[in-house]
Amino acid sequence: MPTTASPARVRAARLNAHGLRRGLPTITAAVRRLGAVQAQDFGAARWVLGARVPGSVVADVDAAIASREIVRSWPMRGTLHFVPAEALRPILAITGPRELQRAATRHRQLELDADTHARARVAAERALAGGSLSREELLAAWDAAGIATTGQRGYHLIWRLAQEAVLCCGPVEGRGQRFVLLDEWAPSVGTPPDREQTLAELLVAYAAGHGPVTVRDFAWWTGLTLGDARLARAAAGDALEAFDDEHLVAADGFDAAGEPRRRGTGRQHALAAFDEYFLGYTERGAVCDPRHATRVVPGSNGVFQPILVDRRGVVEGVWRVARAKGAASVTLHGFEGAVEESGYRTALTRWARFHGERLASIESAH
Repeated sequence: MPTTASPARVRAARLNAHGLRRGLPTITAAVRRLGAVQAQDFGAARWVLGARVPGSVVADVDAAIASREIVRSWPMRGTLHFVPAEALRPILAITGPRELQRAATRHRQLELDADTHARARVAAERALAGGSLSREELLAAWDAAGIATTGQRGYHLIWRLAQEAVLCCGPVEGRGQRFVLLDEWAPSVGTPPDREQTLAELLVAYAAGHGPVTVRDFAWWTGLTLGDARLARAAAGDALEAFDDEHLVAADGFDAAGEPRRRGTGRQHALAAFDEYFLGYTERGAVCDPRHATRVVPGSNGVFQPILVDRRGVVEGVWRVARAKGAASVTLHGFEGAVEESGYRTALTRWARFHGERLASIESAH
């Protein structure tokens, strides 16, 4: 008879997989555990990692970047992510051609033909050699070389060179990063894995940090075809095991020991916008009532709000921050009425400490 795990059991296992129940030792360990972390919002992505590493601060994320253990680029779904540095090139070798094919029509509209791209690559490699450039400085270098960057052309040139493993985000500067040549920032080491090995390793990493997951979840998360996702499953072999008839978990070291906790036990979490706990799946009903999903992604516009996760692992609301006089005030917006402020004080105190801010107040919207 087919078996399907209860939503409570799925949540309990995912809290463990994400490192939210017991915590992870370092920022780099958090990236490795999750496999990849969506990071178009740089500030939010820092807290995605910080929420999983007790006692960490923003400087710890920046240090992991500076040490070149983690790198931020566009490896999946055409979107910025943090990934382990050694994983970036193998992932791009699989996802890059598909993303470039998807963007071909837009590039034609922007008149970014092969000759323009080739000239832009030469100019970028020359300008970035031995150093780094801000976005504005890189665009200025192209403009000086006679390559127009208006009307999204500049963004798409940067994006294409990232897809081709030419450049990536490098040193942190203010609220963002400067661009560098990938070969200088994180040189390739050793023989790259073949396609099937990369697919298998990526699926196992995804299952270890997000499990229980489905093959369809993995196809969406990577932006690959369902056929590639099934190939990854076959290549992974015994590195994965069944959680139920639909879901998979990583066999090595996966801790799904947590059976669903009783109501009123466990820890509450104030997670970042775009946090993988909600974002990283096609089907999110186990962690959030579908009636409330549009509160997390208003208008289904792709902009995810920061989420409140209760002791059972259920997303019960979103939260917003207002800053004044050097302090942060947080408002909790529950999906089904007021949220008890005291339950989130520990989580939000951690968040404020992570950012070096003073938490002035927490209140629940009514």
